[in-house]
Amino acid sequence: MADRPRFGPAGVPPFFRLMSAQLANVPALLKAEGLDAFEYQAVRWGQKPQMKQQDAEQLKVEAEKNDVLLSLHGSYFINLCGKKDVVEASKQRLIACATAAHWMNAYIVVFHTGFYGNADKKEALKNCIRELNSVTETMRELGIGNVKLGPETMGRHFQLGTLDEVLAICEQVEQTHLVIDWSHLHARSGGALRTAEDFRETVARAEEKLGTEAVRNMHCHFSKIEFTYKTGERRHHILEEAAYGPDFRLLAEVIAEFKLRPVVICETPLLDIDAVKMRNIFLEIADKQSFSASASH
Repeated sequence: MADRPRFGPAGVPPFFRLMSAQLANVPALLKAEGLDAFEYQAVRWGQKPQMKQQDAEQLKVEAEKNDVLLSLHGSYFINLCGKKDVVEASKQRLIACATAAHWMNAYIVVFHTGFYGNADKKEALKNCIRELNSVTETMRELGIGNVKLGPETMGRHFQLGTLDEVLAICEQVEQTHLVIDWSHLHARSGGALRTAEDFRETVARAEEKLGTEAVRNMHCHFSKIEFTYKTGERRHHILEEAAYGPDFRLLAEVIAEFKLRPVVICETPLLDIDAVKMRNIFLEIADKQSFSASASH
């Protein structure tokens, strides 16, 4: 887990690809930009790891060398609320992602839990928790103890993944880790994250359920987001687009105020560029708060 607030991109930034950078080069390139986190994207994976163990282990070495904390975003093809065959395939995809995360020493597999479908929402959550307990049991049998599962808050109304549902999963499933996608929360709530107090209230709800350390070490996704009131999330936008929320500065105030140390992963189209902007905003606010605190004594 992070020893300080860390910032990085969700996947290899486009400019790195234009440079024909290899995966193992990514940590050094991020470090040169002042970034210290990287979320590897395994979002199209099937039921087996779709990378070589050697490549994952090389990424691990380079990440440790450059002080870049690794996470992994699991397959999009996961639905733990569906029919039996869909659920079993989903569990295998999660295991595949956890196996690769173990190889590269990524501390968490972030994933989307699934869809309500025609099921009652409470029943869907209950089924999801049961299946995730089965997954973590398999992980322990395979010796994958260094990787947490991170159910993510989701941005569309038909997806299982409200804040309360994610908190319930983290309460009832061992080897899980809190993941808050702030843009998803904003979209799903119809744009409710408008003030620093809105962010504080979300942090307080999570702390009440999971405790201070779980909240302090949360994994985050952030971007500006476009949404509709009917369905929720529509698409991600860059930080400079003033027409969309939420405002990262408000979250940065809360991170600094409560001395949180989250991993903040940028999901805007400008992956590393906006990650650097978020880091700079946070450092500016943290410096101001520190100065104000010292001046008052």
